[in-house]
Order: sequence, then C-alpha cells, then structure tokens
Amino acid sequence: MPTLTIVIIAITCLVSYVSFSNGKLMEDLIFYPPAITNNNQWYRFITSGFIHADIQHLAFNMFTLYFFGKNWESAYVGDLGVSETWYALMYFGALIASQIPSYLKNRNNYRYSSLGASGAVSSVVFSMILLMPWSTLYVFILPVPAIIYAVLYLGYTIYMSKKGGTNINHDAHLWGAIFGIVFSIALRPEVVGIFLENMQHPHFNFRMPD
Repeated sequence: MPTLTIVIIAITCLVSYVSFSNGKLMEDLIFYPPAITNNNQWYRFITSGFIHADIQHLAFNMFTLYFFGKNWESAYVGDLGVSETWYALMYFGALIASQIPSYLKNRNNYRYSSLGASGAVSSVVFSMILLMPWSTLYVFILPVPAIIYAVLYLGYTIYMSKKGGTNINHDAHLWGAIFGIVFSIALRPEVVGIFLENMQHPHFNFRMPD
C-alpha cells in the first residue's frame, strides 16, 4: 500500500482545491522570491508545492505521482529495504532544490511567482525510472512504457518553460529530475547497474488493463 504517496496526494489535492477559490491562501503559499528575500519567508519553497494553477495542472501532477510514487514505495521500500523517511526527504528535498535556480534568478523580481509540485514529482519519476524503466502505465487507458512517459513529460515541460505565460515553474521539472537521480544513486549506488541492465533488455506490455 503506497501510504506516503496517498498522504501527499490527499493533502495536496485538499490544499490546492481550497486555494482555487481562496486568493488569500494562494497568495500566502505561492513561491514569491521577493517575499523570501525581504521577509525571510523560506517556507514558500515547501508550501508552493501544495497549490496548483488549476484542476488540469493538479490532476497531471497527482496522476504522475500516484503511478510512480506507489512503484517507488514498492521497489525501494518493499524490495530494497529503504526507509520511507528517505522517500519524504527526497520529495521535499526536490521541492526545495528544484526551485533554487528560479529563486536565484528572480530573488528581486516582483513580477515573478510560481506554484506546483512539479519538481518533487519529477524527482520521484526519474528515481523510479532508474529501477523500472520499462514498467507500463496507462494514460487514458493507453499503455505507455514508463521511460517514454518520462521523456515526454520532461520534453513537454521544457517546451512550456520556453513558451511561458503561466505561474507554473516548468524549469523545476528538469532540476527535480536531476535531484531525484543524484539522490537515488547516493542512497543506493546499485541502481545504476540495475538501470543499465534493464536498458539492455527493453520490453513492452501493450495489454489493456482488465
């Protein structure tokens, strides 16, 4: 049972849903560099990960987190014996680390703000890819290999980052992915060998779910 993943999803959905109709809450939680620089509101590195731009943004992140998060808990915690504490440290560590480049770039930019769990979710995705690159997930009931989904996920966010026009910090996806990979290798170096071995034996499951 993916306990921690479910807890994170539940809290994120609740806070995000409430913030959709509560502008004050959104304003208090959003990642706003000047508030951090001038008022030491460092908590925004974390709280911004619990709010989202809209239902679509929330659903996209939480669907991705559910699939890869439950597999992470099964593989790392269940099979490799890693404590769930490390899962929490990776998730929230990525939430912080993935926004540092944006903070350094916009620390005094009063027109910049961002929100979403993108960096943290991306860390879980790419951490899991190291162990199970060919696992199958179903996107609108269509079977997609996990590594293909991850590449498309990252490609889409890079495209949207260049396009701009929203409060979604798409740059955080890339930095979150890097954090997840580095964190996982530091935690369990053997995942490198597991990944290379799996990549030599691609396999696809195109059966529709029952």
